[in-house]
Amino acid sequence: MSLLTALRLPRDILFGKGQRHALPAVAGRHGRRALVCTDERFAGTAVFAEIMESLQSASVDVLVHDGVLPDVPRDSVAVCVEEARGFRPDMVIGIGGGSCLDFAKCAALLISHGGELQDYYGEFKVPGPTLPLIAIPTTAGTGSEVTPVAVISDPDRTLKVGISSPHLIAAVAICDPELTMTCPRGLTAIAGADALTHAIEAFTAMRRDGDFSLPQRHVFIGKTPLTDHFALLAVKLLGRSLEKACADGDDAEARADVMMGALAAGCAFGTAGTAAAHAVQYPAGALTHTPHGLGVATMMPYVMSYNSRVAAAEIAEIGIALGLEANGRGADEMAEATIEEIRRLFAAIGITPTLAGLGLPADRLDWTAEQALGIDRLIKNNPRPFDLAAMRRLVQAAYDGDLTACAM
Repeated sequence: MSLLTALRLPRDILFGKGQRHALPAVAGRHGRRALVCTDERFAGTAVFAEIMESLQSASVDVLVHDGVLPDVPRDSVAVCVEEARGFRPDMVIGIGGGSCLDFAKCAALLISHGGELQDYYGEFKVPGPTLPLIAIPTTAGTGSEVTPVAVISDPDRTLKVGISSPHLIAAVAICDPELTMTCPRGLTAIAGADALTHAIEAFTAMRRDGDFSLPQRHVFIGKTPLTDHFALLAVKLLGRSLEKACADGDDAEARADVMMGALAAGCAFGTAGTAAAHAVQYPAGALTHTPHGLGVATMMPYVMSYNSRVAAAEIAEIGIALGLEANGRGADEMAEATIEEIRRLFAAIGITPTLAGLGLPADRLDWTAEQALGIDRLIKNNPRPFDLAAMRRLVQAAYDGDLTACAM
């Protein structure tokens, strides 16, 4: 059996307390005019003003677009691109949560290649490099600072859509845990749970050894030894510090662990991809209007239970990374203990445990299952195959809160 390994990442990843102060030097290597994409809330903070002043002091002119909205409405990006037309930026800087970073990717894409965002939906539709992107997250969850995907909301579609291309990967990711210190508890929990779900799904994704053309045909290629390394690092860091960061937002070490965990999870799933938990969240989230990270975390224990029949060894390894002791238990027992630990952790930080609790209508369960099954790029990445009956059982089990029904 041949071993397939691939990894797609930014050219530079800078992580650590105070790394935001490196931005002027980093930006100066890419030009003298920067389009900055952020949201209204962060644009009004003292730290944002400080960052902008540092850029201008380094002779980098800035045009600030502070109109980024949650979930990146499709047509909002064109407004920014039109504003930037006369400015002719040399680079795009995204500062904020995942939506701000995804917005910045889309802005760089349209400035560079024109057209409309819908021209690029899917995989490998971006024809070439875009303006250099510098990604600076202020939350710890999506991993967008290192991934090749941007997710947007299209008013003509019920579900969110993605643009996936290696050309969307940031040139530089600057991750400063100090920027997350004021993140409220609820957002810390949801974002951190999102990151942990990324890591788990990347580590348990389908492995496709030997198909060496796969990275040329698909952006997400399943688990590899390199993505496994990042996924387990993410599980370890988030397992030991996510609860602490939620309980005490001033805990600098916990904040650093959670941000590094989110970064590592992004490094993992940016190549390996995600699977069934994300597939169910797309339709469930569209119906319930709940945050993405909350929905995938709600689904994760049920998907793990479903997958335990074929991925018990991998789930057991996740348990070890979480700090569970094997104590002579076999893979199946360890997998069961791991799933229970994930349920406990998510409950401790306030993750809703069922789809019913998220507000999913009982009469839309079949529709949710059908839509989830149709998201082939995610379903084909799941280690245990699905048919419609199996997906319906999974959705019903997650609605009822019945883990045992998933493992059938």
